[in-house]
Amino acid sequence: MRILIIHTFYQAPGGEDTVFQQESSLLAQGHEVHRLTFQNKKGWRGALQTLGSFWNICVAQHIKKTIQAFKPDIVHIHNTHYAAGPIIVRTIAKLGIPQVMTLHNFRLLCPSATLYHHNHLFLDSLQEGFPWTAVRQKAFNNSTVKTFLLALNYWFHRKIGTWKKVNRYITLSSFAKKIFVGSTLGLPSTQFDIKPNFVFPTAITPDITPPYFIYVGRLSDEKGILNLIDAFIGTDFQLRIIGGGPLEEEVIRRIKDQPNISYLGFKKRAEILPLIANAQALLVPSICFEGMPITILEAYSVGTAVLCSNLGPLPELVIPGKTGETFDPHNKKDIIQCLTTWSTKSTSEKDEIRKTSKAYYFSNFTPEINEEKLLAIYQDAINDKKLNK
Repeated sequence: MRILIIHTFYQAPGGEDTVFQQESSLLAQGHEVHRLTFQNKKGWRGALQTLGSFWNICVAQHIKKTIQAFKPDIVHIHNTHYAAGPIIVRTIAKLGIPQVMTLHNFRLLCPSATLYHHNHLFLDSLQEGFPWTAVRQKAFNNSTVKTFLLALNYWFHRKIGTWKKVNRYITLSSFAKKIFVGSTLGLPSTQFDIKPNFVFPTAITPDITPPYFIYVGRLSDEKGILNLIDAFIGTDFQLRIIGGGPLEEEVIRRIKDQPNISYLGFKKRAEILPLIANAQALLVPSICFEGMPITILEAYSVGTAVLCSNLGPLPELVIPGKTGETFDPHNKKDIIQCLTTWSTKSTSEKDEIRKTSKAYYFSNFTPEINEEKLLAIYQDAINDKKLNK
């Protein structure tokens, strides 16, 4: 199969970039793959990209020439925001090529993209024809102007039917699919397929001494890191924190006199995996609706259990008592109780959990399983295109 994969890189690297790189590398092993990428820029160049994203004729011409030269059977879009813009969807449809889009976030529904704003879940946009509440509350970059422009862009393309031209959308969880289908986007459930992310397997032999819990991720409010630290303070539980972000200085300040909490800074994946493998559990205390954190899949791939927030799609990724547990990320006592329950399990129970976690990975999140599901979605998109000609 000839596959054209399109992605726009954000200014700062993120999980969407990782998924794009992993999936395109995987598909390239057995198919003819062409990657077409764009890069978001800062300053006045970024401002021009934002304004141009309403109807970027230059990008449309670039897409057209690429398709005419490569002649793909399918086009897979990951991120259009904002250097490429929604016009690429219309260009691909006009050329008669089936297309699939992975929905890594909720930007089609709300300028916030995360459905999180001002330290709370922000769901107002889901049932609004135009997200005026998001504009008033400056849901994007804390700017009324930027939020309005982004909202207007996606609303305009909704009104002219751009989003209906995508043959199949990929959501990462059933939770995300329900959000999209139940919103004012107006697309049928049959247009959405569920396909989780994946990670490549790795061989690491754990050596759990001393026992500790680990957090790996962005140090920002929506990730719940401060609530997690507060729960650990005053306990005997050991916590290791890996990552970077806007709350880095605050994290360092809070753990300064806490001997049971250590901050290891930002590390590469090769350095992180052994630390996850040696932990008794990975902690994911997010207070927002996550997509599908790669760290959870990495934890399972090395046999490490996951203790996570009970919000959004995260509970879908845990088999209670078998591969992990969920907790209320806003409730300190509930977090501590979850840690206590997990820590007091016997050695044999923990060994069994490690086996189950690794088996869960091999049953759901391997490259082979992911490719099979992805190719099936591609074929469905191709069939849909033929039926709707």
